[in-house]
Amino acid sequence: MNLVVVESPAKAKTIENFLGKDFKVLASFGHIRDLPKNEFGIEIENDFKPKYVIIPRSKKTIQILKEEAKKADKLYFATDFDREGEAIAFHIYETLRGKIKEKKLKIGRITFTEITKEAILKALEHPRDIDMYLVFAQQARRVLDRMVGYKLSPLLWKKVARGLSAGRVQSVAVRLVVEREREIQNFVPEEFWQVWAELKKNSDKFKAILINEPSIKTETDVNKILDDLKGADYKVKNVEQSVKSIYPYPPFITSTLQQEAFQKLGFSSKKTMFLAQQLYESGFITYHRTDSTNLSQLALNSIRAYIKENFGQKYLPDKARVYKTKVLRAQEAHEAIRPTYVQRQAVDDQRLGEDHQKLYDLIWRRTVVCQMKEAVLDAEKVQIEAEGKSKNYIFLAQAQKLKFDGFLKVYPMKIAESFLPSLKVGEILKLLKLTKEQHFTKPPARYTEASLIKALEKEGIGRPSTYAPILSTIQERGYVKKSKQYL
Repeated sequence: MNLVVVESPAKAKTIENFLGKDFKVLASFGHIRDLPKNEFGIEIENDFKPKYVIIPRSKKTIQILKEEAKKADKLYFATDFDREGEAIAFHIYETLRGKIKEKKLKIGRITFTEITKEAILKALEHPRDIDMYLVFAQQARRVLDRMVGYKLSPLLWKKVARGLSAGRVQSVAVRLVVEREREIQNFVPEEFWQVWAELKKNSDKFKAILINEPSIKTETDVNKILDDLKGADYKVKNVEQSVKSIYPYPPFITSTLQQEAFQKLGFSSKKTMFLAQQLYESGFITYHRTDSTNLSQLALNSIRAYIKENFGQKYLPDKARVYKTKVLRAQEAHEAIRPTYVQRQAVDDQRLGEDHQKLYDLIWRRTVVCQMKEAVLDAEKVQIEAEGKSKNYIFLAQAQKLKFDGFLKVYPMKIAESFLPSLKVGEILKLLKLTKEQHFTKPPARYTEASLIKALEKEGIGRPSTYAPILSTIQERGYVKKSKQYL
């Protein structure tokens, strides 16, 4: 019998459905060992050696694993393909080491980025050893988390209030929110004015904004300009026509999925990751904790074939689009988040609900459009010169119209289309009225969950797996409050 160990029961059930009777798939329910809760648990003098203990809730799970290991000929660790997954595999191995030696069990570490029959069978053909470099990386992160939290939290209890905690990433996240709030509190609005001309050619009306007076600070200043423009002629100075392209977005990584799910669906980071976890474990999407925009050649071929078949050749670029990962220290071995089968547009699983479908649809659309042609706009800029009493003034009128929808056919966006009449250099236009508008500079916006994740990612703080739990922690502990989606 072959024993396969994964993290969750849902993942175990999906994988077991792909394998025959010779396989048994069990769940570890996450980590089975960790640093002790009631002591520091790190021997600093002994090269920062961690002291691991069995997590109380895992005792029954370990007993089941030991019993099943007795019956097995081979043991496969199929935990997630990242540092945490590698560490879980290592701790299970260490806990079962006695049984493994006693039975002379053959062991193998298998990895995959999607839970499909093809991916699982391919992984079983290429087992490897546990990657101790990944284990050490997770161990270093865990030790640092404990050192920061264990040393700083008592200081917070003494100086602020008991029950507070500090963390390597959470404290930085709180600091960013605090700094933004201080910026807002210290912000002093500055007044500025704009001048608009409403113009007419034949029966067509349009507006143009004054552009060569970039800093009109007061109403006195704007009134001087309006007075200077009295009786002026408005003549077309320059007409510039161009073609603008809007390119599709890259496929999702963890942070951009959380940001887009917040903006388009109103989902919190925690909810997005919960839904994505279940979609992954049920075999609908690839691994959802990733910072790579890479797609496998097989996936690219499948997506491009789908576009050609369903939308036609005109929506397909000549070459596959390749996106450069912008995240610091990205793990390029992973793929972007995508559907396991692009042909599947809906989640056909009774265990999953409407919100799963909404998130899946977002992932599906983003995956398809990343390989579609760009949208094309016809754009026009017209400069209009008005000869004032003391100087000449330049007004700008702009228009754009969608020429080819491209990827927008699948991933709709609001495109502000506008109209200008046919204008030629030297034409005199009729002024209908001049309008002055008062404005004030605005303070920076408070962070949303989406924009805070973006800020953390930009600074290279945290990993795909940490964003959602960190945002939940700082809100649950009252360090940050959410009001109308803002932190």
